[in-house]
Amino acid sequence: MEKALMIIVVLVGVGLFFGIVLALADKKFYMAVNPLINEVEEILPKGQCGACGFAGCAKYAEAVVEDPSVAPNLCVPGKAAVAAKVAELTGKKAEATEPKYAALKCRGTKTAAAMAANYEGVPDCAAAKLIQGGPKGCKFGCIGFGNCVKACPFGAMCMGEDGLPVVDKDICTGCGKCVSTCPQSILTLKTFTEPVEVLCSSHDKGPAAKKLCTNACIGCGLCMRNCSYGAIKIDNFVAVVDGTKCAQCSEPTCLSKCPTGAIQSVLSTVTIKKTA
Repeated sequence: MEKALMIIVVLVGVGLFFGIVLALADKKFYMAVNPLINEVEEILPKGQCGACGFAGCAKYAEAVVEDPSVAPNLCVPGKAAVAAKVAELTGKKAEATEPKYAALKCRGTKTAAAMAANYEGVPDCAAAKLIQGGPKGCKFGCIGFGNCVKACPFGAMCMGEDGLPVVDKDICTGCGKCVSTCPQSILTLKTFTEPVEVLCSSHDKGPAAKKLCTNACIGCGLCMRNCSYGAIKIDNFVAVVDGTKCAQCSEPTCLSKCPTGAIQSVLSTVTIKKTA
C-alpha cells in the first residue's frame, strides 16, 4: 500500500515538473499575433474553399497581412466588396476582378440521356465512373450523383428533378470547389460577359452523340457558320465558344440555329429554393 502511494506521489511530482517546464517554455517562445490578421479574417466569408490559393481563410488572412506580395483581392467568394475591405485594412490596392459562376457543360437529363447500365453501387460520381465510365451511355456527361453539390460551401447548387446539378448564379461565388470535385471535368468557371454557353461535352460523332443524348451537340457547325464574329468553332465534334469574341455579340443567332439546344443563353437564372 505504501509502495503504491509512493509511486502515485512520484508520478504527480513528475507531472507537475513537466507542466511547469512546458508553461515556462510556452511563455518564453510565445509570439504575439498581429491583431490585423484577426480583423482581416473576420471579414472573409469563411467558406474555406481555397480559391485564394491558401489552406483556408485564416491562412490567407495571415499571408495578406504579413506578405507584401499577396494581393488583397484573392478571396473569390468575397468579390469586390471584401477585396476593398481587405485592401483598406492592409494598405494595398485591390485590382478589379471579373465575377464568375460555375457552368455545367451537360444537358444529359433523365429523359434525354440513354442509360447503358443500372448502377446500384455507392451514390458517388467518382465511384460510379470507375465502373465502365458510369451508368449513362454518354461517357462524357454528368454522372448525376451530386458530388459537386456536396462540395459547394455556399449552398449555390442543388440536384434538379431532371437528375442534373443546378447552379444559382446569384449565389455562386465562382470559388471553383465544384470544378475541382467533378470527376468528369465538365464544370467550368465562366464570366457573365459571354452571352451564350455550350452545354455539352460529348466528343462522340453526331449520330452517336444524338443516339446517346437527345440534347447533345452533334457538331453540325450551324452555330459556327451563323456566328457573325467567328466566335464558335467545332473542336473534336463539339462546339467551343471564344468568350472574347462572343462578348461583342448582342443578338446571338446561334441560339436559334442549334437543332438540339446545346447552346443556351447565360442570362437565364435559376433560384434555388431554401428548405427550412
